[in-house]
Amino acid sequence: MKIKSSSLSDIALTAIAPAIWGSTYLVTTEYLPPGYPLTIAMLRALPAGIVLLLIVRQLPNGIWWARSFILGALNFSFFWAMLFISAYRLPGGVAATVGAIQPLIVVMLAHLLIGTQIKTMAIVAGFVGIAGVGLLVLTPGAALDPIGIIAGLAGAISMAFGTVLTRHWAPPVSSLTFTAWQLTAGGLILLPVALLFEPSLPMPTTENILGMVWLGLIGAAFTYLLWFRGLSKLDPAAVASLGFLSPLVATLLGWSVLGQNLTLLQLAGMLAVLVSVWLGQKGQMAPPSVLPAISGMRS
Repeated sequence: MKIKSSSLSDIALTAIAPAIWGSTYLVTTEYLPPGYPLTIAMLRALPAGIVLLLIVRQLPNGIWWARSFILGALNFSFFWAMLFISAYRLPGGVAATVGAIQPLIVVMLAHLLIGTQIKTMAIVAGFVGIAGVGLLVLTPGAALDPIGIIAGLAGAISMAFGTVLTRHWAPPVSSLTFTAWQLTAGGLILLPVALLFEPSLPMPTTENILGMVWLGLIGAAFTYLLWFRGLSKLDPAAVASLGFLSPLVATLLGWSVLGQNLTLLQLAGMLAVLVSVWLGQKGQMAPPSVLPAISGMRS
């Protein structure tokens, strides 16, 4: 079955978001001071959210106050906090591989919460993507820290819930306004936590400022605008599968910018990731093919 050109453009625009997120590790390690994960996360979300609020000049009303804070916590506050805990306690490869389970969680949650049918190809794409990420980033001596593993899984579940609920609640405003609400809410939640648990940031350098501008305006405001737009037009599982592009881009940047070596296993991982993304999009456009076991649980 051919994919409509409108769907292809929606997929391409949405894919820009995880591709840019792949630069986060490079920018964080090369441009930002180490040891301030919560403060950096807050500064990534809150200023960007305020800038967008000044542009849209529209606040939530009614139930959307609560929903904005719930989604802000799931997509930003809790997700980013768990992501940093996982990154600090696990080697980067293990953390990335644990987080790669998110598309499979989205498939299950979308089925349970909004009745989206589970397609065999989406499940296959999820497992191929996890294998690809593992080949990309895992090293033979990677250590497994229980708290780091739990944090990584919690972050993946948080983002998965945020992804599905964003589609389920379908905000009555533009993607730009919706992004402004969530980023601001997520930043406000992180603000007291960062002030309580972390020391004050040192005087920022020019590199620090440039890094924060990139992570905030490009890596948060711009990318999540595209991400939430994609969620309003595409199946949640199709959008989630695009997330595999993030570790792929991170690996390519490590090779091209930091001079890191690429192994044959990593090249195989890149191919697996691309196949996974293709299967994920193709699976969402194909006729329904529900897994019998899971369909039986629903009935």
